[in-house]
Amino acid sequence: MNPIIVIGGGASGLVAAIMAARHGGRVVVLERMQRVGRKLLATGNGRCNLSNRRIDASHYHGVDPSFVDGVFGQFGLDATLAFFDGLGVIAEAEDGGKLFPASRQASSVLDVLRYEMAQRGVVEVCDTIVHTVERRRGGLRCVCGDGRIFEASRVVVCAGGKSSPNLGSNGGGFKIAQAMGHTLVDPFPALVQVRLDAPYLEQIAGVSLQAEAAAWVSDRPARTECGELLFTKYGISGTPILQLSRVLSEAAMRGRVSHLRIDLFPAWSREALMALIDQRKSNDPGKPIAFSFVGFIHKRLIPVLLQTANIREPQRPCGTLDATETERIASIMKAWTIPCAGTQSWMFSQVTAGGVDVREVDPVTLESKRMPGVHFAGEVLDIDGDSGGYNLQWAWSSGAVAGMHAARLLGLRAESQ
Repeated sequence: MNPIIVIGGGASGLVAAIMAARHGGRVVVLERMQRVGRKLLATGNGRCNLSNRRIDASHYHGVDPSFVDGVFGQFGLDATLAFFDGLGVIAEAEDGGKLFPASRQASSVLDVLRYEMAQRGVVEVCDTIVHTVERRRGGLRCVCGDGRIFEASRVVVCAGGKSSPNLGSNGGGFKIAQAMGHTLVDPFPALVQVRLDAPYLEQIAGVSLQAEAAAWVSDRPARTECGELLFTKYGISGTPILQLSRVLSEAAMRGRVSHLRIDLFPAWSREALMALIDQRKSNDPGKPIAFSFVGFIHKRLIPVLLQTANIREPQRPCGTLDATETERIASIMKAWTIPCAGTQSWMFSQVTAGGVDVREVDPVTLESKRMPGVHFAGEVLDIDGDSGGYNLQWAWSSGAVAGMHAARLLGLRAESQ
Protein backbone atom coordinates (compact mmCIF):
# COMPACT_ATOMS: atom_id res chain seq x y z
CA MET A 1 0.00 0.00 0.00
CA ASN A 2 1.25 3.49 -0.84
CA PRO A 3 2.11 5.74 2.12
CA ILE A 4 0.08 8.53 3.63
CA ILE A 5 1.79 11.69 2.47
CA VAL A 6 1.80 14.83 4.59
CA ILE A 7 2.54 17.99 2.61
CA GLY A 8 4.26 20.48 4.92
CA GLY A 9 6.51 19.93 7.91
CA GLY A 10 5.14 22.66 10.15
CA ALA A 11 3.30 22.29 13.45
CA SER A 12 0.14 20.73 11.96
CA GLY A 13 2.10 18.54 9.56
CA LEU A 14 4.36 17.06 12.24
CA VAL A 15 1.43 16.12 14.47
CA ALA A 16 -0.55 14.81 11.48
CA ALA A 17 2.39 12.55 10.61
CA ILE A 18 2.71 11.25 14.16
CA MET A 19 -1.00 10.53 14.54
CA ALA A 20 -1.23 8.83 11.14
CA ALA A 21 1.76 6.66 12.08
CA ARG A 22 0.31 5.87 15.50
CA HIS A 23 -2.81 4.62 13.75
CA GLY A 24 -0.85 2.25 11.57
CA GLY A 25 0.05 4.38 8.60
CA ARG A 26 3.31 4.41 6.71
CA VAL A 27 3.99 8.13 6.50
CA VAL A 28 6.14 10.42 4.38
CA VAL A 29 6.42 14.17 5.06
CA LEU A 30 7.24 16.38 2.07
CA GLU A 31 8.72 19.73 3.12
CA ARG A 32 9.72 22.57 0.77
CA MET A 33 12.43 23.97 3.09
CA GLN A 34 15.77 22.39 3.96
CA ARG A 35 14.39 21.15 7.27
CA VAL A 36 11.03 20.77 8.96
CA GLY A 37 9.67 23.01 11.71
CA ARG A 38 11.40 26.30 10.90
CA LYS A 39 8.31 28.41 11.58
CA LEU A 40 7.64 26.49 14.79
CA LEU A 41 11.05 27.58 16.06
CA ALA A 42 9.98 31.22 15.78
CA THR A 43 6.70 30.89 17.69
CA GLY A 44 6.30 32.69 21.00
CA ASN A 45 9.52 34.63 20.33
CA GLY A 46 11.37 31.33 20.33
CA ARG A 47 9.64 30.09 23.49
CA CYS A 48 6.74 28.30 21.72
CA ASN A 49 3.37 29.42 23.07
CA LEU A 50 1.91 25.89 22.93
CA SER A 51 -1.70 26.76 23.67
CA ASN A 52 -4.00 28.65 26.00
CA ARG A 53 -6.21 27.61 28.91
CA ARG A 54 -9.14 29.48 27.33
CA ILE A 55 -9.64 27.51 24.14
CA ASP A 56 -13.05 28.02 22.50
CA ALA A 57 -14.52 29.21 19.20
CA SER A 58 -14.75 32.83 20.38
CA HIS A 59 -10.99 33.17 19.85
CA TYR A 60 -11.14 32.02 16.23
CA HIS A 61 -12.11 33.72 12.98
CA GLY A 62 -13.12 32.88 9.43
CA VAL A 63 -16.29 32.34 7.44
CA ASP A 64 -17.37 29.72 10.00
CA PRO A 65 -15.40 29.90 13.28
CA SER A 66 -17.64 27.20 14.83
CA PHE A 67 -15.85 24.74 12.51
CA VAL A 68 -13.19 24.43 15.22
CA ASP A 69 -15.69 22.85 17.62
CA GLY A 70 -15.80 19.53 15.76
CA VAL A 71 -12.02 19.36 15.73
CA PHE A 72 -11.51 20.36 19.36
CA GLY A 73 -14.18 17.85 20.36
CA GLN A 74 -11.88 15.10 19.08
CA PHE A 75 -8.50 16.53 20.07
CA GLY A 76 -8.81 19.51 22.36
CA LEU A 77 -6.66 21.13 25.00
CA ASP A 78 -6.58 18.18 27.40
CA ALA A 79 -5.67 15.75 24.63
CA THR A 80 -2.98 18.15 23.41
CA LEU A 81 -1.42 18.49 26.85
CA ALA A 82 -1.52 14.70 27.29
CA PHE A 83 0.08 14.27 23.87
CA PHE A 84 2.98 16.57 24.71
CA ASP A 85 3.33 15.18 28.21
CA GLY A 86 3.78 11.79 26.60
CA LEU A 87 6.59 13.24 24.52
CA GLY A 88 8.25 14.71 27.61
CA VAL A 89 7.06 18.31 27.31
CA ILE A 90 5.67 19.81 30.52
CA ALA A 91 3.38 22.79 29.97
CA GLU A 92 3.35 25.76 32.33
CA ALA A 93 0.87 28.65 32.39
CA GLU A 94 1.67 32.35 32.20
CA ASP A 95 -0.46 35.50 32.16
CA GLY A 96 -3.62 35.35 30.09
CA GLY A 97 -3.75 31.56 30.22
CA LYS A 98 -0.82 31.19 27.82
CA LEU A 99 0.86 27.77 27.99
CA PHE A 100 4.57 27.30 27.32
CA PRO A 101 6.92 24.33 27.58
CA ALA A 102 8.74 24.39 30.91
CA SER A 103 11.99 24.64 28.94
CA ARG A 104 10.72 27.87 27.29
CA GLN A 105 12.41 26.59 24.12
CA ALA A 106 10.57 26.07 20.84
CA SER A 107 13.55 23.96 19.76
CA SER A 108 12.79 21.42 22.48
CA VAL A 109 9.23 21.02 21.17
CA LEU A 110 10.50 20.46 17.65
CA ASP A 111 13.10 18.01 18.94
CA VAL A 112 10.58 15.75 20.67
CA LEU A 113 8.21 15.83 17.70
CA ARG A 114 10.97 14.80 15.30
CA TYR A 115 12.14 12.11 17.72
CA GLU A 116 8.64 10.66 17.88
CA MET A 117 8.38 10.71 14.08
CA ALA A 118 11.67 8.86 13.80
CA GLN A 119 10.51 6.30 16.37
CA ARG A 120 7.34 5.75 14.31
CA GLY A 121 9.23 5.39 11.05
CA VAL A 122 8.04 8.64 9.51
CA VAL A 123 10.23 9.64 6.56
CA GLU A 124 11.15 13.31 6.05
CA VAL A 125 11.82 14.45 2.50
CA CYS A 126 12.96 18.09 2.40
CA ASP A 127 13.69 20.54 -0.43
CA THR A 128 10.55 19.19 -2.08
CA ILE A 129 7.89 21.50 -3.51
CA VAL A 130 4.56 19.87 -4.33
CA HIS A 131 2.65 21.61 -7.11
CA THR A 132 -0.44 19.44 -7.47
CA VAL A 133 -2.22 16.46 -5.99
CA GLU A 134 -3.85 14.26 -8.61
CA ARG A 135 -6.06 11.19 -8.60
CA ARG A 136 -4.66 8.22 -10.53
CA ARG A 137 -5.83 4.57 -10.73
CA GLY A 138 -7.87 4.77 -7.56
CA GLY A 139 -5.05 6.40 -5.62
CA LEU A 140 -3.34 9.78 -5.36
CA ARG A 141 -0.04 11.20 -6.42
CA CYS A 142 1.85 14.34 -5.46
CA VAL A 143 3.53 16.00 -8.42
CA CYS A 144 6.56 18.14 -7.58
CA GLY A 145 8.03 21.11 -9.38
CA ASP A 146 11.20 19.18 -10.27
CA GLY A 147 9.22 16.38 -11.91
CA ARG A 148 9.33 13.92 -9.03
CA ILE A 149 6.10 12.06 -8.29
CA PHE A 150 5.15 10.56 -4.91
CA GLU A 151 2.38 7.97 -4.97
CA ALA A 152 0.03 8.13 -1.98
CA SER A 153 -2.91 6.27 -0.51
CA ARG A 154 -4.07 9.45 1.23
CA VAL A 155 -2.71 12.99 1.45
CA VAL A 156 -2.83 15.51 4.30
CA VAL A 157 -2.22 19.08 3.11
CA CYS A 158 -0.54 21.06 5.91
CA ALA A 159 1.31 23.53 3.71
CA GLY A 160 0.46 26.62 5.78
CA GLY A 161 -0.65 30.02 4.54
CA LYS A 162 1.38 32.98 3.28
CA SER A 163 2.74 34.46 6.50
CA SER A 164 6.49 34.54 7.13
CA PRO A 165 7.42 33.19 3.68
CA ASN A 166 11.07 33.14 4.72
CA LEU A 167 10.13 30.35 7.14
CA GLY A 168 8.34 28.21 4.57
CA SER A 169 4.78 29.49 4.06
CA ASN A 170 4.43 30.86 0.55
CA GLY A 171 0.81 30.08 -0.33
CA GLY A 172 1.66 26.83 -2.09
CA GLY A 173 -1.06 24.98 -0.19
CA PHE A 174 -3.65 27.38 -1.58
CA LYS A 175 -2.57 26.60 -5.15
CA ILE A 176 -2.78 22.86 -4.45
CA ALA A 177 -6.30 23.26 -3.06
CA GLN A 178 -7.47 25.49 -5.92
CA ALA A 179 -6.21 22.96 -8.46
CA MET A 180 -8.54 20.43 -6.79
CA GLY A 181 -11.46 22.79 -7.30
CA HIS A 182 -11.58 24.28 -3.79
CA THR A 183 -12.80 27.80 -3.14
CA LEU A 184 -10.30 30.11 -1.51
CA VAL A 185 -11.44 32.76 0.96
CA ASP A 186 -9.22 35.71 0.06
CA PRO A 187 -6.14 35.51 2.33
CA PHE A 188 -4.72 38.53 4.14
CA PRO A 189 -2.09 39.07 6.87
CA ALA A 190 -3.17 38.80 10.51
CA LEU A 191 -1.32 39.22 13.82
CA VAL A 192 0.79 41.86 12.16
CA GLN A 193 1.93 45.42 12.88
CA VAL A 194 -0.35 48.22 11.68
CA ARG A 195 0.70 51.09 9.43
CA LEU A 196 -0.60 54.55 10.32
CA ASP A 197 -1.12 57.66 8.21
CA ALA A 198 0.23 60.46 10.41
CA PRO A 199 2.96 63.09 9.93
CA TYR A 200 4.46 62.72 13.40
CA LEU A 201 5.44 59.03 13.44
CA GLU A 202 9.19 59.63 13.27
CA GLN A 203 8.79 62.05 16.17
CA ILE A 204 7.28 59.42 18.48
CA ALA A 205 8.92 56.24 17.14
CA GLY A 206 10.01 54.08 20.06
CA VAL A 207 7.46 55.49 22.52
CA SER A 208 5.61 52.76 24.42
CA LEU A 209 2.63 53.19 26.71
CA GLN A 210 -0.17 51.30 28.41
CA ALA A 211 -3.47 52.24 26.80
CA GLU A 212 -6.71 51.04 25.27
CA ALA A 213 -6.86 50.85 21.49
CA ALA A 214 -10.01 50.45 19.40
CA ALA A 215 -10.15 49.56 15.70
CA TRP A 216 -12.81 51.47 13.77
CA VAL A 217 -13.85 50.41 10.28
CA SER A 218 -16.21 52.50 8.13
CA ASP A 219 -16.85 54.75 11.16
CA ARG A 220 -17.97 51.83 13.33
CA PRO A 221 -16.11 50.27 16.28
CA ALA A 222 -14.89 46.77 15.39
CA ARG A 223 -12.76 45.60 18.33
CA THR A 224 -11.04 47.00 21.42
CA GLU A 225 -7.91 45.74 23.20
CA CYS A 226 -5.84 46.95 26.17
CA GLY A 227 -2.14 46.66 26.87
CA GLU A 228 1.24 47.99 25.84
CA LEU A 229 1.41 49.90 22.56
CA LEU A 230 4.64 50.70 20.75
CA PHE A 231 4.90 53.44 18.14
CA THR A 232 7.24 52.88 15.20
CA LYS A 233 8.38 54.82 12.14
CA TYR A 234 5.72 53.09 10.02
CA GLY A 235 2.92 52.96 12.60
CA ILE A 236 2.24 50.95 15.72
CA SER A 237 2.87 47.53 17.25
CA GLY A 238 2.32 45.65 20.51
CA THR A 239 0.09 42.72 21.49
CA PRO A 240 -3.17 44.75 21.46
CA ILE A 241 -2.34 45.95 17.94
CA LEU A 242 -1.65 42.40 16.76
CA GLN A 243 -5.09 41.43 18.06
CA LEU A 244 -6.71 44.35 16.24
CA SER A 245 -4.75 43.85 13.04
CA ARG A 246 -7.08 41.25 11.59
CA VAL A 247 -10.02 43.64 11.19
CA LEU A 248 -7.75 46.45 10.00
CA SER A 249 -5.98 44.21 7.49
CA GLU A 250 -9.29 42.95 6.11
CA ALA A 251 -10.54 46.53 5.86
CA ALA A 252 -7.49 47.50 3.81
CA MET A 253 -7.96 44.50 1.53
CA ARG A 254 -11.59 45.46 0.91
CA GLY A 255 -10.82 49.17 0.43
CA ARG A 256 -12.60 50.29 3.59
CA VAL A 257 -11.55 53.32 5.62
CA SER A 258 -10.23 52.50 9.09
CA HIS A 259 -8.60 54.22 12.02
CA LEU A 260 -7.33 53.57 15.54
CA ARG A 261 -8.88 55.34 18.49
CA ILE A 262 -6.53 55.33 21.48
CA ASP A 263 -7.62 55.99 25.04
CA LEU A 264 -4.49 57.02 26.93
CA PHE A 265 -6.25 56.88 30.30
CA PRO A 266 -8.99 54.20 30.16
CA ALA A 267 -9.47 54.31 33.94
CA TRP A 268 -10.29 58.05 33.86
CA SER A 269 -13.35 59.82 32.50
CA ARG A 270 -12.97 62.88 30.30
CA GLU A 271 -14.41 65.01 33.10
CA ALA A 272 -11.88 63.64 35.59
CA LEU A 273 -9.04 64.45 33.18
CA MET A 274 -10.35 67.98 32.71
CA ALA A 275 -10.43 68.43 36.49
CA LEU A 276 -6.86 67.15 36.78
CA ILE A 277 -5.64 69.54 34.06
CA ASP A 278 -7.36 72.41 35.87
CA GLN A 279 -5.69 71.39 39.12
CA ARG A 280 -2.25 71.34 37.46
CA LYS A 281 -2.97 74.80 36.00
CA SER A 282 -3.86 76.09 39.47
CA ASN A 283 -0.75 74.58 41.05
CA ASP A 284 1.58 76.56 38.78
CA PRO A 285 -0.26 78.82 36.30
CA GLY A 286 3.00 80.29 35.02
CA LYS A 287 4.41 76.94 33.85
CA PRO A 288 4.45 76.51 30.04
CA ILE A 289 1.51 74.45 28.76
CA ALA A 290 3.76 71.78 27.23
CA PHE A 291 5.86 71.45 30.39
CA SER A 292 2.79 71.28 32.61
CA PHE A 293 2.11 67.76 31.29
CA VAL A 294 5.60 66.44 32.06
CA GLY A 295 5.29 63.61 34.58
CA PHE A 296 1.76 62.91 33.42
CA ILE A 297 2.24 62.09 29.73
CA HIS A 298 5.28 60.71 27.93
CA LYS A 299 7.38 63.78 27.06
CA ARG A 300 7.63 62.92 23.37
CA LEU A 301 3.87 62.59 23.08
CA ILE A 302 3.10 65.98 24.60
CA PRO A 303 3.77 68.19 21.55
CA VAL A 304 1.91 65.75 19.27
CA LEU A 305 -1.16 65.65 21.52
CA LEU A 306 -1.21 69.42 21.94
CA GLN A 307 -0.91 69.93 18.19
CA THR A 308 -3.70 67.40 17.60
CA ALA A 309 -5.84 69.29 20.11
CA ASN A 310 -5.10 72.48 18.15
CA ILE A 311 -3.39 74.18 21.08
CA ARG A 312 -1.52 77.19 19.74
CA GLU A 313 1.61 78.52 21.37
CA PRO A 314 2.24 75.54 23.67
CA GLN A 315 4.98 77.52 25.44
CA ARG A 316 2.56 80.09 26.79
CA PRO A 317 1.59 79.88 30.52
CA CYS A 318 -0.74 76.98 31.27
CA GLY A 319 -2.90 79.36 33.28
CA THR A 320 -4.03 80.84 29.95
CA LEU A 321 -5.70 77.60 28.87
CA ASP A 322 -9.42 78.22 28.63
CA ALA A 323 -12.23 75.70 29.25
CA THR A 324 -12.61 74.88 25.56
CA GLU A 325 -8.91 74.14 25.13
CA THR A 326 -8.88 72.03 28.30
CA GLU A 327 -11.83 70.05 26.99
CA ARG A 328 -10.07 69.46 23.64
CA ILE A 329 -6.94 68.17 25.36
CA ALA A 330 -8.96 65.81 27.57
CA SER A 331 -10.93 64.61 24.54
CA ILE A 332 -7.72 63.78 22.68
CA MET A 333 -6.44 61.89 25.72
CA LYS A 334 -9.62 59.78 25.70
CA ALA A 335 -10.02 59.35 21.93
CA TRP A 336 -6.81 60.03 20.02
CA THR A 337 -7.83 59.16 16.46
CA ILE A 338 -5.17 58.12 13.93
CA PRO A 339 -5.97 57.00 10.35
CA CYS A 340 -4.73 53.53 9.37
CA ALA A 341 -2.89 52.75 6.15
CA GLY A 342 -3.10 48.97 6.15
CA THR A 343 -0.60 46.65 7.77
CA GLN A 344 2.95 45.44 7.35
CA SER A 345 3.54 42.78 4.68
CA TRP A 346 3.27 39.00 4.78
CA MET A 347 6.91 38.87 5.82
CA PHE A 348 6.00 40.35 9.21
CA SER A 349 2.66 38.64 9.86
CA GLN A 350 2.41 35.73 12.25
CA VAL A 351 -0.65 34.07 10.75
CA THR A 352 -2.76 34.03 7.60
CA ALA A 353 -6.45 34.90 7.69
CA GLY A 354 -8.54 33.33 4.93
CA GLY A 355 -7.72 30.12 3.10
CA VAL A 356 -9.54 26.98 1.99
CA ASP A 357 -13.27 27.43 2.60
CA VAL A 358 -14.11 25.10 5.49
CA ARG A 359 -17.60 24.53 4.08
CA GLU A 360 -15.90 22.36 1.47
CA VAL A 361 -14.18 20.22 4.12
CA ASP A 362 -15.73 17.49 6.28
CA PRO A 363 -15.90 18.92 9.85
CA VAL A 364 -15.18 15.53 11.45
CA THR A 365 -12.46 13.99 9.28
CA LEU A 366 -11.15 17.19 7.65
CA GLU A 367 -11.39 15.35 4.33
CA SER A 368 -11.92 17.33 1.17
CA LYS A 369 -15.41 17.28 -0.30
CA ARG A 370 -13.85 18.04 -3.69
CA MET A 371 -11.22 15.30 -3.78
CA PRO A 372 -11.84 12.31 -1.48
CA GLY A 373 -8.68 10.97 0.11
CA VAL A 374 -7.20 14.44 0.67
CA HIS A 375 -7.37 16.03 4.13
CA PHE A 376 -6.52 19.57 5.22
CA ALA A 377 -5.07 20.87 8.49
CA GLY A 378 -3.61 24.01 9.99
CA GLU A 379 -3.22 27.44 8.48
CA VAL A 380 -4.17 26.40 4.95
CA LEU A 381 -7.80 26.33 6.13
CA ASP A 382 -9.90 29.46 6.61
CA ILE A 383 -9.41 29.44 10.38
CA ASP A 384 -7.15 31.82 12.28
CA GLY A 385 -6.90 32.53 15.98
CA ASP A 386 -6.07 35.37 18.32
CA SER A 387 -2.58 35.90 19.67
CA GLY A 388 -1.78 33.85 22.76
CA GLY A 389 -1.37 30.22 21.69
CA TYR A 390 -4.63 29.83 19.79
CA ASN A 391 -3.06 29.29 16.38
CA LEU A 392 -0.69 26.59 17.57
CA GLN A 393 -3.60 24.86 19.30
CA TRP A 394 -5.47 24.85 15.98
CA ALA A 395 -2.37 23.44 14.29
CA TRP A 396 -1.97 20.63 16.85
CA SER A 397 -5.68 19.74 16.91
CA SER A 398 -6.40 19.89 13.19
CA GLY A 399 -3.18 18.05 12.39
CA ALA A 400 -3.99 15.30 14.87
CA VAL A 401 -7.55 14.89 13.60
CA ALA A 402 -6.57 14.89 9.92
CA GLY A 403 -3.71 12.43 10.46
CA MET A 404 -5.82 10.13 12.60
CA HIS A 405 -8.67 9.94 10.09
CA ALA A 406 -6.33 9.61 7.13
CA ALA A 407 -5.10 6.36 8.67
CA ARG A 408 -8.44 5.19 10.01
CA LEU A 409 -10.18 5.61 6.69
CA LEU A 410 -7.64 3.22 5.21
CA GLY A 411 -8.80 0.62 7.71
CA LEU A 412 -5.48 0.61 9.53
CA ARG A 413 -5.24 -0.51 13.13
CA ALA A 414 -4.09 2.00 15.73
CA GLU A 415 -0.89 1.18 17.58
CA SER A 416 -0.61 1.63 21.32
CA GLN A 417 -0.09 5.30 22.16
